[in-house]
Amino acid sequence: MNFEFSEEQNLLREQAQSFLKDQCSLKAVRAVLDGDQPFDQGLWQKVSEMGWTATTIPEEYDGLGLSYLELSVIAEELGRQIAPIPFSSSVYLATEALLLAGSDAQKAHWLPQMASGAVIGCLAVNESAGEPGPESLTSRFRGGSLTGSKIPVADGDIAHLAIVLAAADEGPTAVLVDLNQAGVSRSSVQTIDPSRSHARVDFDGAAAEVLGQPGDGWSLLQRVYDRAAVLFAWEQVGGAETALNMAKEYALGRFAFGRSIASYQAIKHKLAHAYVKNTLARSNCYYGAWALSTNAAELPLAAATARVAATQAYYYASKENIQTHGGMGFTWEFDCQFPYRRSKLLAVTIGSEAVWQEKLISAVESAHAA
Repeated sequence: MNFEFSEEQNLLREQAQSFLKDQCSLKAVRAVLDGDQPFDQGLWQKVSEMGWTATTIPEEYDGLGLSYLELSVIAEELGRQIAPIPFSSSVYLATEALLLAGSDAQKAHWLPQMASGAVIGCLAVNESAGEPGPESLTSRFRGGSLTGSKIPVADGDIAHLAIVLAAADEGPTAVLVDLNQAGVSRSSVQTIDPSRSHARVDFDGAAAEVLGQPGDGWSLLQRVYDRAAVLFAWEQVGGAETALNMAKEYALGRFAFGRSIASYQAIKHKLAHAYVKNTLARSNCYYGAWALSTNAAELPLAAATARVAATQAYYYASKENIQTHGGMGFTWEFDCQFPYRRSKLLAVTIGSEAVWQEKLISAVESAHAA
């Protein structure tokens, strides 16, 4: 079985790399980190004009109708540049939920706007510290209105549309909420990575409509997470390679006692271990991309495998990048902080590593039982 990307997909990668190197340098990331803007609006507009936000949306909804292999390529390159835009919230999560469970009317209304980038979507699940569960939801949907609070919500301060998981008489239910209405209030929340904005979103009788079937929200969330996990994993692999390359370039150019520090065994071992972890994660991401693009029955297993491996690889590479830079690596002026911050943020975005390890164990047990 060949898991390699096709010639056309590799051409897309080259185009994406060239575009992002020009439009999304680390200076652009620092500008968002240090500034007051929640994301790079100019980059978001250009990415939308490139059609990346429309990648997997069917042509009937003004999308490109491409496969998840193309989206995986884009995800890796966005991760490589640590892009400060709400791509994952809108594309991996909100768009996927609509594609999986939206009615014809919901898709016709929202997907064309999301394909063009005019509407940014987000997913609101968490309500407090710790992992959410179907029995822990306190937000409530009843009679077409939503009450409660969600925190933290990735890109919740800038999104136009939220897909919210709330308790209902039938059980956990996913609902669509237009965030630009009187019953919604939002406030920014600080996280370890200010280049990706987060918010607390409060609902006070906000108008909402059911997405999918009432009571089926938790099941829908798991399906969305499995699909998003593969794309997040590719983003993490791209970031891990950036961290490794930063460490390698610094080690080659930094001299101590008359020789490059890259020649010392301690540094060699750090970089070699990072390379091995990155390579293993990439291999698992190929498996995940295949399962996602073919809607294979192995998707839960492939998604959990890719997610765990990529989370571990990104954290290790970003941590060792700082260590390789020594005392200067901890300073604000150095760029080592960017991959480290992003690695820590992505590690908990759709559930912690521990949660995905449990999912991996469950998927392996299910596969053996079958």
